[in-house]
Amino acid sequence: MLNVPSPSFPVPNSQQRVSAGGRSKIPLKPGRSLMDWIKLKSSSKDLTGLGGRLIEVTEEELAKHNTKTDCWTCIRGLVYNVTPYMEYHPGGEEELMKAAGIDGTQLFDQVHRWVNYESMLKECLIGRMAVKHASLLKGLTSTENPKKALKNDTIASNVSEAAGKVSKPRYDWFQTDSAITIVIYTKQKNMCAEMVTVDYQEKILRGEVTVEDYSYLLLIELSHTIQDFEVFTAGCTGKIEVTLQKEDQKNWKNLGESLKGNNSFIKKSQRVDYYRRCRLASKTAINHNTRLFCFELPRCCHLQVPVGHHVYLKLTIEGIEVVKPYTPVSEDLVMDSIQSTQSNKNSIYMMIKIYTNGSFTPHIDKLEIGDYVSVSNPQGCFRMTQIEGMEDIFLVAAGTGFTPMVKILKNVLSSSSSLRKVKLIFFNKTEADILWKEQLEKLCLSDGR
Repeated sequence: MLNVPSPSFPVPNSQQRVSAGGRSKIPLKPGRSLMDWIKLKSSSKDLTGLGGRLIEVTEEELAKHNTKTDCWTCIRGLVYNVTPYMEYHPGGEEELMKAAGIDGTQLFDQVHRWVNYESMLKECLIGRMAVKHASLLKGLTSTENPKKALKNDTIASNVSEAAGKVSKPRYDWFQTDSAITIVIYTKQKNMCAEMVTVDYQEKILRGEVTVEDYSYLLLIELSHTIQDFEVFTAGCTGKIEVTLQKEDQKNWKNLGESLKGNNSFIKKSQRVDYYRRCRLASKTAINHNTRLFCFELPRCCHLQVPVGHHVYLKLTIEGIEVVKPYTPVSEDLVMDSIQSTQSNKNSIYMMIKIYTNGSFTPHIDKLEIGDYVSVSNPQGCFRMTQIEGMEDIFLVAAGTGFTPMVKILKNVLSSSSSLRKVKLIFFNKTEADILWKEQLEKLCLSDGR
């Protein structure tokens, strides 16, 4: 049986787990959808109650505004009047009231960490707390500018916290006439390419390495431009090599300028989400309401999503950044491993069900080939080592909950020597809703397990 500890997958506090754990959406009144909220935000109506004037809020003043008709809350040191948002909140008024008149940062992070609250509540901003909360230091905003991405990380305190549990990686570099090689020493056994993401744009190199529950970051503005790079990992020693191909064959006097957050080692949950823009390369119908989207990664980008992990997709819809989590899938259930490996290096595939009245999926379905969407770094903590050696594995899914199972199926069938049987119980409303029905049948015929 699939003996996976319950907190492991889906990742704690992910949309999948929160939904399954009992926090259900509340039926909203007519005219109270996300799009209705966006229209209200754009109406120039005063949603702060202060005529748009920003103030400094004391803890005593914040505590006074704790009713449904007068509700303020603080998130990462910023105070919002969420009274106008009460009837638009998918979780219901009671969820918002839990943070009425107090610092709601911790509650927000438990349930909605992936939501861009700054964009959603921009017109409700009252001002800042008079006293800086520790939560403010964890980062006020996610950003695509790598120079600012870690502006607010509490690096020093988190390094000392991490030091007692896992070893902080270190890095060095050397060069030849044609290349620069950055070596990162992690001492992490079973280090693989999926634990490393590297992005390069406008001379800025950003490399992030996952070490257990921690994130190690390199953020450097290089001395000179490069053409491309390659990433190599050594599983036995935990060594990572990032080889940069020089644009000009000249000697570099130094690697470049360290940017804010370089060489930092903090909890993954405290790292600001990083996004890169990915181009829509293709869109294929899987059934009557589900599409397979193929997004091309930027040219200088190394991103491989581990089995059982997800990413966030971000679109700007009528001025608001809307973010949703999705689990990447393989291009095909039965494609050969060589084709799969090559495909995963250049592209990322998403199987997405389109909801006619949804706040996100109709917009992603309207994207034309060549349009862009922002894709985050991988999120999650599931490891394939948790099911190594299993003889019988049972997978249970419903609808697009099938997507996390795709890579697990392919992985165990291609790499597990102990596997006898893998069984998938797949719930759907109708036979027409079954995703990749023909491919599942073909997979059964091609592999007796």
